[in-house]
Amino acid sequence: MARKTDIPSSYYGEPRKFDPNFRGPVHNRSCTDVVCCVIFVIVILGYIALGTVAWIHGDPRKVVYPTDSHGQFCGQKNTPNANKAILFYFNMLRCANPAVLINLQCPTTQLCVSKCPDRFATLLDAWNTKNWEYYKQFCKPGFKIGSKSTIQVIRDEDCPSMIVPSRPFLQRCFPDFITRNGILTVANQTIFKDGDNNKRSVSDLQNAANGLVITMAVSLLFILLLRYTACVLLWLIVLGVITAVGYGIWHCYWEYSFLSGKPGANVTISDIGFHTDFSVYLHLSQTWLVFMIALAVIEAIVVIMLIFLRTRLRIAVALLKEGSKAIGYIMSSLFYPIITFFLLAICIAYWAVTAVFLSSSGHAVYKVAPADDKCMYANLTCSPKTFDQTNITKVCPGSQCMFAFYGGESVYHRYILVLHLCNLFVFLWLVNFTIALGQCTLAGAFASYYWALKKPNDIPACPLYSSFSRAIRYHTGSLAFGSLIVAVVQMIRVVLEYLDNKLKGSQNACARYLLCCLKCCFWCLEHFIKFINRNAYIMMAIYGKNFCTSSKDAFFLLMRNVIRVAVLDKVTDFLLFLGKLLITGGVGVLAFFFFTHKIPAFQEEVPSLNYYWVPVLTVTFGSYMIAHGFFNVYAMCVDTLFLCFLWDLEVNDGSAARPFYMNKSLKSILNKKNVRK
Repeated sequence: MARKTDIPSSYYGEPRKFDPNFRGPVHNRSCTDVVCCVIFVIVILGYIALGTVAWIHGDPRKVVYPTDSHGQFCGQKNTPNANKAILFYFNMLRCANPAVLINLQCPTTQLCVSKCPDRFATLLDAWNTKNWEYYKQFCKPGFKIGSKSTIQVIRDEDCPSMIVPSRPFLQRCFPDFITRNGILTVANQTIFKDGDNNKRSVSDLQNAANGLVITMAVSLLFILLLRYTACVLLWLIVLGVITAVGYGIWHCYWEYSFLSGKPGANVTISDIGFHTDFSVYLHLSQTWLVFMIALAVIEAIVVIMLIFLRTRLRIAVALLKEGSKAIGYIMSSLFYPIITFFLLAICIAYWAVTAVFLSSSGHAVYKVAPADDKCMYANLTCSPKTFDQTNITKVCPGSQCMFAFYGGESVYHRYILVLHLCNLFVFLWLVNFTIALGQCTLAGAFASYYWALKKPNDIPACPLYSSFSRAIRYHTGSLAFGSLIVAVVQMIRVVLEYLDNKLKGSQNACARYLLCCLKCCFWCLEHFIKFINRNAYIMMAIYGKNFCTSSKDAFFLLMRNVIRVAVLDKVTDFLLFLGKLLITGGVGVLAFFFFTHKIPAFQEEVPSLNYYWVPVLTVTFGSYMIAHGFFNVYAMCVDTLFLCFLWDLEVNDGSAARPFYMNKSLKSILNKKNVRK
């Protein structure tokens, strides 16, 4: 019999009934949630129409040519900036502000220049030296030295507080720090015309690509070896935690015994009151007594949990091992994230192009950009020609009238914000649909592995392709339904973030508190829905039912085994986190030592690089993304096998007519066995 949980199963539905015809993912299935599928197709057609309208009304020049803070093009003929084709940012760090995603404009002064700066300089140094003639070309046109104090110049952003050597990329100046032979040097060129530099840059990327290939191999090796090392890793970590806490108890007892006989150390914590210097409390014996008691309680909790959850921990480890075996038999699953990445890239590119063309239609609109968040005129429409004569500059010192977006008075332009919201919503829907499709596809493939009685002989041919075909053919509507729910919640979160940005300068503490609570609630709701959806897609891939039925079955099944779910989830998360940390950190450190000539055995193999940090950062970031993609597949495999395992326990009893499909280690842990015919 299956192990009973503390919650009666009747609270969460009755166990699933045995089906003598079930032999893995159901092939004879019908289309589900057809209405939602039709709506999804109509929305996609409407999204294509929206992109077409944006393309017709948008101005391609506004996409190709960068614009300064006044909305003037850089480098376009017959304009004041005809000979200034590059955009220079006074403070590029401010472009990382979240407001950029809302206002679609970097909140710093942007200036068209003929070339990027090629040296380090600060405003204070340039002001009093001969460098001013060079420095002033990066100040606003017409600015005269001595007209304002240095503080006022920086506050009003008449000049940048400092300039750094930069190179143009996409007609914008980006900081350029070059390392040659281990020495940091300043770039003396501003245009990529040096053939040797181009070759070296290509070499940088080629070496980074070699590092990513190593990461793929290491990630694959780590997953395949988990079938042998999962148990060892888990128990070593548990033993390490128990030992570390035990040492902490001993150390606290030693400190307590040492301080007990010293004068002044027996004073209680309440007697000395609150001190910002924490070291004061470390001279009191009572402090170490409190630490010792707290650690002893933690140690007791850990030991008690291990005693009562040891069987469930063994089940979790056995499922992790089984997941490694499943991936070994279905190796193509590890490369499915490439398909997901390709589809996501299409969605992101279409959304970005549509958003840019929507933003570039109409006339230039200018808004007040304050120096801080307390200005009451923030984001109000203004005119750059008359802005200096208004009262805004006096009430909000340092504020500027900056280009915000393109708009107009036509019906199309009046509803431009609505079109932006539609663009964002459909984008979120498509992204979540793509992720849902991947989860359903992988679930179907791994389920076909679990329900193969004799592995690997009974595993069907091309399980990944078959699962993908079933998901697209029969369950597009259900996947669209589930992803729609997530998209709605995400859209509400975006609106809340926008309101939070608007209320930053508000003095209404109640409104800010309420908004913070709403953001927290919807964050939790989104993660809960994603958890339910993920398991619903697994049930859908196996049994072919609609989204609501699959969600109900998955939720009730998990709640009937809630303790097993919690243990498996935490064990899996921890081991995957450990794997990501080891792979990303290890490959990143190895890349750093390799490209900086710190490994004597590979001195000759290291190429001469313009930027050693280019391959190092590329390898590190790429390592994380590759490991994340591989381990996401592994996590989906474990989740699928876990749900199949729970169903297996409920519907089968080990008899000849109803044999268990779980592996030998799981049957051994649960004292189950199949009766031979």
